[in-house]
Amino acid sequence: MDVLVHGGAGGGPDDPERRQSVLDDAAERGAAETDPLSAVESAVRVLEADPKFNAGVGSVVQSDGRIRTDAGLMTGDRAAGCACSMAGVEHAVSAARVVLEETPHVLVSGRRATALAEDCGVETDRDLWTEHTRERWAAADGPDGSAREQAEWVREQFGGADAAGADPSRDHDTVGAVARDGDRLAAATSTGGRWFALAGRVGDVPQIGAGVYADAAGAASATGAGEEIARVGVARRAVDLLADGHDAPAAAGLAVDEFEDHTDGNVGVILVGDEVGSATNAAMQTAVTRQ
Repeated sequence: MDVLVHGGAGGGPDDPERRQSVLDDAAERGAAETDPLSAVESAVRVLEADPKFNAGVGSVVQSDGRIRTDAGLMTGDRAAGCACSMAGVEHAVSAARVVLEETPHVLVSGRRATALAEDCGVETDRDLWTEHTRERWAAADGPDGSAREQAEWVREQFGGADAAGADPSRDHDTVGAVARDGDRLAAATSTGGRWFALAGRVGDVPQIGAGVYADAAGAASATGAGEEIARVGVARRAVDLLADGHDAPAAAGLAVDEFEDHTDGNVGVILVGDEVGSATNAAMQTAVTRQ
C-alpha cells in the first residue's frame, strides 16, 4: 500500500516538526489498512483529531460564529461520497464514507448529513473550538445581523491577510490523503473551511473534481484557496494529466502551473498513479509510507 498525505497549503506553519510527526503517523496508520478507501479515511482521521490542522478540531469559524466541517472521498472505480456544512462533526471524512456506502448519492449536506452520520455511528456532538479559534473569533468582532449583513462583513474579511487576528501559519486549508494498493485507488480530503466565510459556505473539498478525485488513472487531493480550486477543477485536472501519460510528480506540477494561469491563489495537490507525486505554490507538508 502506498499512502501519501498532506497537511494543507498556505503560509509557513508554526511548529513544523510536530506537524510533520503527525503527518508521518497518519501515513503509517493509513498504510496499515487493508484497502485504499480505509487507508485514506484512517490517515485523514489522524489529522482531523489534531488542532494543528484545519480540519476536525482545528476547524475555523464562519460568519455566524459556528464551526462546520466538510469532506469528500472517491475511489478508482468512481464510487464517491461527500458531506458538508456539518456542525459538531470532528471526523467529516467518516461522514463522507457513510454517504458513499449507505446512500445512492454523492453529496449530503447540513443537519441531514449530521443526522445520517450519527445514525451510522459517527460521533456528531464534538466541541471543535480551540483556544486559538476562540481568541481569533473574539478579535474579529463578528456580525450579529441578517444573512445579507453578514455577507457585507464577509466581503471585507474573507481571505484577507489583514483580517482580524490573521495568522498565516495557522491558516492552512484542508488535509488529505491518497492511496494505492495494486489497481485499487482512493483519495480523501477534509476541511474546516476558511476563516470568516459566509455561514453555509462550502468550498472545493466536497466537490468531486475540485478538492478530490479518483478514477482508473489515479487519485488526487487538492488544498488551498477553495473557490479558485473549484473554478479550475484541480484534482480532476491532475488525474487527467496522469491519463495523458505524465508521471505523478510531473502531473502534479503541471496542475499547479495551470492553476496559476487562472488565479494567484495558493494551491497544493498530492497524487498517486503508478507512483506518488506532489506540488504546491505555497508551503505544504507531506508524508509518504510504502508497505
